[in-house]
Amino acid sequence: MAGLVGNLLILFFVFQNICLGFRSSLSVFKRYKETTRLLSNECPGSDRPVISVGLSDFALDIRMRGVTPKQSDTYLCMSVPLPVDDEAYVVDFKPHASMDTVHHMLLFGCNEPSSTENYWDCDKGTCKDKSNILYAWARNAPPTRLPKGVGFRVGGETGGRYFVLQVHYGDISAFRDKHKDCSGVTLHLTHQKQPLIAGMYLMMSVNTVIPPGEKVVDADIACHYKRFPMHLFAYRVHTHRLGKVVSGYRVRNGQWTLIGRQSPQLPQAFYPVEHPVDVSYDDILAARCVFSGEGRTTETHIGGTANDEMCNFYIMYYMEAKHAVSYMTCTQNMNPEMFRNIPQEANIPIPVKSDMLKMMHGHHEETKDTDKSSLLQQAKKEEGEILDQDFHIEEAVEWPGLDLKLGQVSGLALDPENNLVIFHRGDHVWDENSFDSKFVYQQRGLGPIEQNTIIVLNPSNAKLLNSVGKSLFYLPHGLSIDKNGNYWATDVALHQVFKLGANNKEPLLILGVALQPGSDKNHFCQPTDVAVDPITGSIYVSDGYCNSRIIQFSPNGLYMMQWGEETSLGRARPGQFRIPHSLALIPDFSQLCVADRENGRIQCFRLETGEFIREIKHKSFGRELFAVSYAPGGLLFAVNGMPYPGEAEPVQGFVMNFSTGEIIDTFIPVRKSFEMPHDVVASADKTVFVGDVHARAVWKFASTEKMEHRSVKKAGIEVQEIKADGEHKLDSSSGRILGRLRGKGSGGLNLGNFFASHKGYSRKGFDRLSTEGSDQEKDEDDGTDSEEECSAPPPPSAPSSS
Repeated sequence: MAGLVGNLLILFFVFQNICLGFRSSLSVFKRYKETTRLLSNECPGSDRPVISVGLSDFALDIRMRGVTPKQSDTYLCMSVPLPVDDEAYVVDFKPHASMDTVHHMLLFGCNEPSSTENYWDCDKGTCKDKSNILYAWARNAPPTRLPKGVGFRVGGETGGRYFVLQVHYGDISAFRDKHKDCSGVTLHLTHQKQPLIAGMYLMMSVNTVIPPGEKVVDADIACHYKRFPMHLFAYRVHTHRLGKVVSGYRVRNGQWTLIGRQSPQLPQAFYPVEHPVDVSYDDILAARCVFSGEGRTTETHIGGTANDEMCNFYIMYYMEAKHAVSYMTCTQNMNPEMFRNIPQEANIPIPVKSDMLKMMHGHHEETKDTDKSSLLQQAKKEEGEILDQDFHIEEAVEWPGLDLKLGQVSGLALDPENNLVIFHRGDHVWDENSFDSKFVYQQRGLGPIEQNTIIVLNPSNAKLLNSVGKSLFYLPHGLSIDKNGNYWATDVALHQVFKLGANNKEPLLILGVALQPGSDKNHFCQPTDVAVDPITGSIYVSDGYCNSRIIQFSPNGLYMMQWGEETSLGRARPGQFRIPHSLALIPDFSQLCVADRENGRIQCFRLETGEFIREIKHKSFGRELFAVSYAPGGLLFAVNGMPYPGEAEPVQGFVMNFSTGEIIDTFIPVRKSFEMPHDVVASADKTVFVGDVHARAVWKFASTEKMEHRSVKKAGIEVQEIKADGEHKLDSSSGRILGRLRGKGSGGLNLGNFFASHKGYSRKGFDRLSTEGSDQEKDEDDGTDSEEECSAPPPPSAPSSS
């Protein structure tokens, strides 16, 4: 009994302490409500800025206090104190704003706002001490929820005690009715200790100069990372009018991994990192902004007005709490030479419609007509244009590989050493006698091909390096090579898929049943191609001439799932096929693209689910598209079929912008002519090989581009107090970022005072560019082939086979 009483007493004291702690929070809320300045009654939630959500969570409403801006490009700031004394964590941001009235919002955390007024002109700055960006919003961006277990730390001994909201009112025409604005953001905070702490890493160019009329100028930023591991989960880009695309990467052991890539003319929200990226000690963080100076008559510098430019790449990350750093920056390029190897996608703009451009920047009636005209001209440019290249590929006429004596060339691939691997049929051919009406192979009496069907060539001089595949295949078709150098091949006569070691005579894995066509999980019917995911090892098979599906297998060959169906009458729908003929796996985007041959198109699907993503189809493809290949860096290559009688589209090769699907270039050979180009493969340096099943030949094509990467002009700025690795943490003792980049009355980065001290920069309108909120801007002015091979069911017109 005494023990029971003792236990009850312990429970009582524990519960009492919990209640007292909770009452303490309530009393803080009460004090907060008493001391908070009165808001306009027109603002929702003004009477309850703090709302308790359970025992440990609460919501904090941060709103402009019923303001009516008097002129366009007004920047207004206001502050709200953290309503608790102890440590808390921000885990969710819900914006309350419309792009009709607000250009963008930034939320900072700090200990001392620049003003104690209800609201103030941000020319006075945001914070007197260090400030961290917690959130950014523009163009109706959706709410931002942090990953589970992740939060921005505020309050307590180390976190900021104030939030400062900065709102940029771009076009004030929406305020003609004199209404009061209450834009802002609601924060969801919790007292529950978060194991992972969120932070912001800002990459920013400070010395880029864009010459007038220059077609392409690259602003590159790169720093070594010298801290504990961080995990990246969101990114945001920012430039002004001249920015075309901004890309960020982690570089590790020479390998570039995409963090995020976006047009700065699209909504400038935090976008999720599609494939989470971790950054470890001594990795390199790199970013590139691509600008065009076309339409400008004077040099454009980095600055705070809309006629200046900015190059910012924000990264939202989390770290273990014990190692957490809330804010870091990178403002230099520690190794310009490394950008020679930046993926090609970093130079490919993301298309933006002209009306969106106008809404983003051309919203001031006082803007000069010449500026409006130049914006519209830029918006009308071809969407797939690669900005920094005069891109074109032509046949490498000196390459001797064209003269090789080959059988019908059905497949091509590149091995891990970039050697060319050719899959051909030796003395076998596919003709009208090869199969019966049920797709059973009729020439088994010939036996397997007695020649080596897989040959490996030096891609430069076509010297034979290796050959395998003798007495194994009947009618070779598709070929691919995995990251370990294993060959994956399909045979349409055997209805099988083979995995071969580069030096093994016997297959390592066989899928399908020899010489038995079928449509269940264990059979194929004339499978055409195979692709292997380099990350997961999953196997994807396109099946085929008499099935209309893509099948996924596990790395050891177990059936996992399939998708696709036969094309119905009328226009082919997404996920329908008429001979899925060739596969291109794009690991950078976790997509699988399929050359849907008889539908004359490319279909791309999500690797994990088989979900349809998009179709790429052009009139110049004609009725048939035989093969597709992806080159790392954002380029897609394809070859089509001979035109039907009465049709004009020639047989040729295509180079496409993977992001937009638009055609950048077309190509044909000089020596001989394409007859039935059957497969295409491209390397990272944009060398392209095409194999032709009728011409029994392989052509090599090479890029004739003259790279026009212009070295970014430096503004003659001497930057002091930069660490060797170019990385900085903003704190009160570090002299802030870049030492002398320190603004009057502001404890953060004040580019206004910095740039104003250097020749060529105008001070006018620059003071408002305070601390790390470097998004601020202000306008100053304001038929049938004659082929031997036949297969596939005839209706509605008999497609040729290969």
